[in-house]
Amino acid sequence: MSRRLPPLNAIRAFEAAARHLSFTRAADELNVTPAAISHQVKGLEDWFGIKLFQRRNREILMTEPGQLLLPGVRDALDLLESSVQRITSNDGGNELRVTCMPSFASKWLIPRLAHFRERHPEIDVLLSTGEGLVDLEVEPFDIGIRSGGGNYPGLSIHRLVDDTVFPVCSPALLNGPSPLRRPDDLARHTLLHDDYPSGWAEWLVAAGVSGVDAKKGPMFDNSAMLLQAAVEGMGVAMARHVLAFEDLQAGRLIRPFPITLASNFAYFLVHLPRVAEQAKIAAFRNWVIEEAQSYLAEQEAG
Repeated sequence: MSRRLPPLNAIRAFEAAARHLSFTRAADELNVTPAAISHQVKGLEDWFGIKLFQRRNREILMTEPGQLLLPGVRDALDLLESSVQRITSNDGGNELRVTCMPSFASKWLIPRLAHFRERHPEIDVLLSTGEGLVDLEVEPFDIGIRSGGGNYPGLSIHRLVDDTVFPVCSPALLNGPSPLRRPDDLARHTLLHDDYPSGWAEWLVAAGVSGVDAKKGPMFDNSAMLLQAAVEGMGVAMARHVLAFEDLQAGRLIRPFPITLASNFAYFLVHLPRVAEQAKIAAFRNWVIEEAQSYLAEQEAG
């Protein structure tokens, strides 16, 4: 159904004139002549078939219909202005809104963000974490980083790093009361879990271990908490290499066994196709891809 709406220029002229109660001041604001404002208002009055102002020599007063019209016009213009600001700020503003999983944010992204800040001090990253998928068409985010299979319809998708999983633990467990020497030794240790699909059951089968309950042990709904529990010596965790990398490099965690499982999941940067060429989007995308490549090089070297 087509909309029956008055001309936007006439609406702007009416609102400015009503706010100032002056065609002259409205003209100054809109950078036109008072005659142009008068002409626009007259056209609007003709469109409605009613008078919106009473003209008295050098002043104008609003009629009752004009007073009834003004609040709706102001609301509509405010909403239009807000929408325009959102679009223009998305295009050239200095805020970049990123949504990411909590574990990836705390264990991988945040330790590297200082590098982005050094390269692009003009861009302020606003980082929000959550486990659920965010609809970038609806929610006010510019970029998402996701863990999954890469099926994100309607989005530009950039694969960052694949994942692998393996057991990790505190170095203290290697030589504790029940030393970890072989995978069978896990029967005397607490297994730590998160909700990642590839977990202990698959790894124990790959390692040829029987007699160990793959489901028993504390469960954490956040992989960063899982790794911290392992650092504290609570048990042996099934870790994702991407998340455990910094702790392994720092020696807070070690790999007691070399057996590694590949994962069907990887990490992806996603955004709406229409924002691909925005400077801040491109800057963050290129930087994250570089950081992922550096991580992979360190992983291979280590």
